[in-house]
Amino acid sequence: MPHPGILAVGQALPPHYATQEELIAALRKLWAKEHFNLARLEGLHRSVRVGGRHLALPLDAYEGIRSFAAANRAWTECAVALGAEAIERALDRAGLAPRDVDHVLFTTVTGIAAPSIDARLVNRLGLRSDVKRTPMFGLGCAAGAAGIARAADVLRGGPDEVALLLSVELCSLTLQRDDHSIPNVIASGLFGDGAAAVVLGGAARARSPRVVATQSVFYPDTEWVMGWNVVDSGFQVVLSARVPELVRERVGPDVDRFLGAHGLARADVAEWICHPGGPKVLEAFAEALALPHETFARTWRSLESVGNLSSASVLFVLGDTLASTRAAAGDYGLLLAMGPGFGAELVLLQW
Repeated sequence: MPHPGILAVGQALPPHYATQEELIAALRKLWAKEHFNLARLEGLHRSVRVGGRHLALPLDAYEGIRSFAAANRAWTECAVALGAEAIERALDRAGLAPRDVDHVLFTTVTGIAAPSIDARLVNRLGLRSDVKRTPMFGLGCAAGAAGIARAADVLRGGPDEVALLLSVELCSLTLQRDDHSIPNVIASGLFGDGAAAVVLGGAARARSPRVVATQSVFYPDTEWVMGWNVVDSGFQVVLSARVPELVRERVGPDVDRFLGAHGLARADVAEWICHPGGPKVLEAFAEALALPHETFARTWRSLESVGNLSSASVLFVLGDTLASTRAAAGDYGLLLAMGPGFGAELVLLQW
């Protein structure tokens, strides 16, 4: 049976970049006033193995962001510009124009807007007035994989249609300057800013890789593992140290059941496209799946070069995979990510 396929991926990063050492110095200056354990800050920031990150704003501009309202205004402005860049790049690579798009799915977890960012891009990009929009919020790091899955679901009913998934995450604008907790310190060293767009075509338009199957897995009673507490100053991170443990416990059996339902095993997967949750999470993925470290080489490179971009990260890894894969016709790939819920999203691809 023909399946929808991924036509192209477009990636976009803000022009402002800071090395990890520059970011450590800026946070030292901020938190030294609060008598924070600065040695602990540096140790945690270096342990996440991020070399530097792109930022929505110039580094010195963050001093002027003093409220959730100010942060969200900056988020909206940057999200529109960066989202447009990612979409234009993806459509160009797919050989399509904005008016060819039938469905737009938009995901984020770092800002809010109504009208949503996808609506603000309709006029700017020249999308059709009858384009079907689906904004999504709250899936966090899993949303890139979930977005591909939902877009594929839509396209199974429209073999001649085109769907566009856009992820924009501007994690730097969620920094809680008065939160000295370990989760906030880790987040301030791990998460970066970026946008990615994926163009998918229905079966009549599809090219490789095709989306053969998808699976969502919700883990009951784990809402406390990851997410936001919404406080007066914005989004306060919830990040449990148990995430790597849950990966070790759940990912192996979940992946085996998913692959087994399609007559496959881990050895049949030529390309593993994994979200870069952080060093401990990536090591847990490799351990849970009994895979060598180099299996996730592209994911490690993405983490080291731009940090964790929440929902956009797995789409960055997907783009890098499409640009460099040696997969042959018939080979399989597995795209996977985990996020608030807590749960996992699995997408089976075939070239």
